[in-house]
Amino acid sequence: MWKKGWRQDVWNTLKSDWDLIVIGGGITGAGVFRRAVAEGYKTLLVDAGDFAFGTSSRSSKLVHGGFRYLRNKQFEVTRESVREREWMLKEAKYLVTPLGFVMPCPTDPKISSQFAIGVVIYDLLAPKWKHSFFTRNKILRQYPEINPNGLKGGFLYYDAEMDDARLVLHIIREAVAEGGTALNYSRVEQLLRSKNGSVCGVLLKDQSTACSGDFEVKAHVVINATGPWSDDIRGQINAPARLRRLRGSHLIFPRERLPLPHAVTLLHPHDRRAMFAIPWEGVTMIGTTDLDHLASLSNGEPFATTDEIEYILEAGRATFPSAQLEHSDIISTFAGLRPVINTGIADPSKESRAHVIWEEEGLITVTGGKLTTFRIMAEEALQKAASRLSHPPDLSIRKRYFNPLPNLQASGKVLSAELTYLLGRYGIETEELLNAAHPGENEPVGILPNLWSEIRWAARTGGVERLDDLLLRRVRIGMLLPDGASAEMSRVRSITQQELGWNDARWEKEETRYRTIYENAYSPAPKGFSE
Repeated sequence: MWKKGWRQDVWNTLKSDWDLIVIGGGITGAGVFRRAVAEGYKTLLVDAGDFAFGTSSRSSKLVHGGFRYLRNKQFEVTRESVREREWMLKEAKYLVTPLGFVMPCPTDPKISSQFAIGVVIYDLLAPKWKHSFFTRNKILRQYPEINPNGLKGGFLYYDAEMDDARLVLHIIREAVAEGGTALNYSRVEQLLRSKNGSVCGVLLKDQSTACSGDFEVKAHVVINATGPWSDDIRGQINAPARLRRLRGSHLIFPRERLPLPHAVTLLHPHDRRAMFAIPWEGVTMIGTTDLDHLASLSNGEPFATTDEIEYILEAGRATFPSAQLEHSDIISTFAGLRPVINTGIADPSKESRAHVIWEEEGLITVTGGKLTTFRIMAEEALQKAASRLSHPPDLSIRKRYFNPLPNLQASGKVLSAELTYLLGRYGIETEELLNAAHPGENEPVGILPNLWSEIRWAARTGGVERLDDLLLRRVRIGMLLPDGASAEMSRVRSITQQELGWNDARWEKEETRYRTIYENAYSPAPKGFSE
């Protein structure tokens, strides 16, 4: 899939009419794409940038109900989310994995009782019963870094975590394998209109380095699933802006600086806002903030501001004082934008995370919501489109979004834990990935769970157009290793040039571009992008 020449092959297929065009290659668009293909619709997915480029590679890496939403009485959002979490844990095995959360309880009896009631409600909404109380001594024994002052004990409850970009790519690739067509770096320059004024297609512009030009593509239905960019697409039909873009920033630390067996809830010492310290992909991540993002979306990638970095560090130091976290400990930072429906409420954290679906002049927009509820959003969007499709979707039947995993056994190539990791991310492709490795490549990249063979497979078959696609989304070493994985760049170069056919001039151009992106949006002290 997506081997050399694939992009031109796709462009050559665009002339025929489509049942459905999905704009947006994040988790929502991927979900719509996957179910539409399963329903037998001729479906095209397009994204102006890379797949999962936006919010869906910059989340908090959680599949969760949103425990803190209970405080805002968002019970329906929480109920939907915890049930979708349970479904994903079963169907997306090894890609979505259980994660315990420890919530330290202060000696204040009012707060402790709120926490106790909260974990019970959270489990009942699932429904399941998997929480427990830890005494003060047990908390300090298992999490010696936690601040002992004013600590009564803590509650352990369970959510789940995943690699968000790989989740999106997994869904898209399985849909392509079953007959769908997906194209990254293809910008919707204009929505096309029929004689009665209804949206009936898109004018695509090739944003890849091939620069193949513009192309009109017709479809019975166009679905806008572009997340923070939804209002930009809607603006083409003069629909009023309705979104509030909220920025969430995160810091990544070496695991040895904060070795946590479970995630830990942090309450910021100033405003008591809930945050999390999360063990993820061989590192520990702390986040997130929740601020209005006022910069233009065309003004480069979002980044963690100096104030946000200090805010997150302050929470980390207050919760884990003995760790003595410093700015110099940060491996990388990243920020993502949440598309929420703007109600004008003063506190961004109190905005609802519910999703909405609008039909305006034939354009269907699905936005808001959470990564965890992508399946619900996808199916409701398809139901909205039913009257204009060749046959109605049968959403009464549950269909898989993640295919069953192949029955592979660990061998001399990889250890059992490594095989489990690969199966979750690559599914049926895992054996081919391992067999494609050159000598010494079925080995970890440093202390990370990633193997060098993943980099070769991604370069060969992953639809990689730019170096940041490879290092920030296909294999996350640009975020997980110091200085954007600069120490590994020589080996990355040898693999990438061989697989993608980049000459030295192209590599140097890509590396310069990648370094600029890293320094501006992912480094421990991001410079940001000027207006």
